[in-house]
Amino acid sequence: MRWRRFGEWCGFHLFGISLAIFLVINLTFLYRWAIDWYGISQAVGLTRKQIMVNYHELLQYLNLPWVTTLHMTNFSSSSAGLQHFADVKKLFLLNEGVLVIAGVVTFFFVRNLIRTKTLWQVIRPLQIAVVIPLFVGAMMSISFDQFFVAFHEVLFRNDDWMFDPQKDPVINILPETFFLQCFVVFFLLLECYYVFFIVIGRKQLRSNK
Repeated sequence: MRWRRFGEWCGFHLFGISLAIFLVINLTFLYRWAIDWYGISQAVGLTRKQIMVNYHELLQYLNLPWVTTLHMTNFSSSSAGLQHFADVKKLFLLNEGVLVIAGVVTFFFVRNLIRTKTLWQVIRPLQIAVVIPLFVGAMMSISFDQFFVAFHEVLFRNDDWMFDPQKDPVINILPETFFLQCFVVFFLLLECYYVFFIVIGRKQLRSNK
């Protein structure tokens, strides 16, 4: 029983993390906003529409297992660049697999808590968990450059992510500040996930009285 509950809690947290990652990746309006905010169009000499076409082509390759070749209308890629995007694709697909499996675990976990009227038990653990994204986000904000490098060194075993703009000009439409924005939104979404269950847990606790 103890190991089962441990697995359910792991699934619950993994679902929140993978869901936040999935949403950040696919909320394309965030990137559309970034194009104007960071002056990306002026930097690369393309219209917002042209940039978005390339961005969608990149996302389709990274997200869809049946898209096996990366082709971007306005950008060529080096062999190292293609290898990096292939590595990223594996991580994206892994996240999608975790999202599905953890989603099933979370569904039955939460359904059981609701049926037994014990959802309020998640309040205290999540009050602790909600502090972690805030702490990590604060550490990240102190020096995002170092965080960004360490993040890539942990996830990738090569230096292919260190793009040369001459060989992989797509990096010019993916400024580091955009990734900072993505991390901030990720932490906000994860916070919302935890707070949502704290709120409904408290609601059930009041109804039980």
